Amino acid sequence: MSALTWSIRSVDHALDGQTIYRDLLAGEPAAFWLDGSLADRGIRRVSVLGTTTGAGAEVVVRDARDGDVFAELQGLLGARRARLGAVPDQLKDVFSGGYVGYFGYELKALTGGAEAHQAATPDALWIWANRFIVVDHDQQLSLLVAIHEPGDADAARWLDRAESSAANWSMGWPDPPAIASLELEEHLEQDRATYLAGIDACMAALEAGETYEVCLTNRVRLPAVEDPFEFYLWQRAQNPAPYSAFLRYGELAVASSSPERFLTVDGDGWAECRPIKGTAPREADPAQDQLAAKALAEDEKTRAENLMIVDLIRNDLGRVSVPGTVQVPQLMVVESYQTVHQLVTTVRGLLRSGVDAIDAVRACFPPGSMTGAPKIRTMELLDELECSARGVYSGVLGYLTIDGRADLSVVIRTAVMTPETTVVGAGGAIVLDSDPVAEYEEMVLKATATIGRST
Repeated sequence: MSALTWSIRSVDHALDGQTIYRDLLAGEPAAFWLDGSLADRGIRRVSVLGTTTGAGAEVVVRDARDGDVFAELQGLLGARRARLGAVPDQLKDVFSGGYVGYFGYELKALTGGAEAHQAATPDALWIWANRFIVVDHDQQLSLLVAIHEPGDADAARWLDRAESSAANWSMGWPDPPAIASLELEEHLEQDRATYLAGIDACMAALEAGETYEVCLTNRVRLPAVEDPFEFYLWQRAQNPAPYSAFLRYGELAVASSSPERFLTVDGDGWAECRPIKGTAPREADPAQDQLAAKALAEDEKTRAENLMIVDLIRNDLGRVSVPGTVQVPQLMVVESYQTVHQLVTTVRGLLRSGVDAIDAVRACFPPGSMTGAPKIRTMELLDELECSARGVYSGVLGYLTIDGRADLSVVIRTAVMTPETTVVGAGGAIVLDSDPVAEYEEMVLKATATIGRST
């Protein structure tokens, strides 16, 4: 195979993602926007928008029964890495190219779980990002990038189009989608009585000592939206989050306002997870809002939920980390977003020699915050209590780079859209101290935040 190279052009300001997507990407068969412009930019200071096109275009679409997609991606990244030289300095520590996409929850069949349900959407979808734009919001600059074979005229034409788009700017407030006005409880897959019965079954398993915590989830099945990208613009305006993202492949679109980091791996091999356990609604009155955050931080049941997942993730990371390096630099800190407060912990570990980012993903998948603990037995219980596949929801979404780094969110606060339907997943952790009615209401709150409907 011939060599590959990077072509890079710089723009001296941070481009508007909405404009770039509409001008440059909306007509492509596959496109993505990992949106780092919202909320806490210390988590993700850059946005990355792009597609796959030209002679090297590729989209990996797999189901769990198709084989080991983790190993397949390792091989694909390795093959492309061998064709590329050293990463240009401008792209180090931002995004150097790689695969952008998701691993859906049903890939648990490859990591110790069972294939209990089959999703209507692919279990894995990964776009080879060979045309992309990096927007650095802190440095106020943008990089237009093509990965291509030397002399590829298509790459130069794409960069010309990207420069043309960079000169434009579009504003405007998105109109609310029709589904934002619906009563979500009327569209639950498991209605109130069924979900409460599921909580009762979780409590029985907890009392029997089969599990310590169960993340019981539900699905809201809504009508299709007319324009998935317009829906995403509405979602990001109503519920901004550090891991907001829009991903499209053909007629499938994913709009996410996730606040939760699943896993990052940096250039030095440090892996980091930031599990969320504990959610409370924001209050309009500032004094009451402070009290709500304080109550969340001090709630014994919530802290117990969080701690159990932290222990699970420490064990997951420990399987691929240098002994003694797994640490918890931040334990149960309240982070506040537009609609909710969340209780967040940070867990880190240094990956062992010979272990890469995909190995770390495999070791930690599916996210412990979306299963409960212990993971394998609790997933078996969930397979019995949940009547459908979770699909993209409860999986992970983000990028795996050519130079071995990764940045992936937990797929929560996410709408999965097709021409037939819009599906929103939501749930919560059940422990012995749970109040079933409060757990049901928290599940509905999370679904409501996803579609940008005020509570």
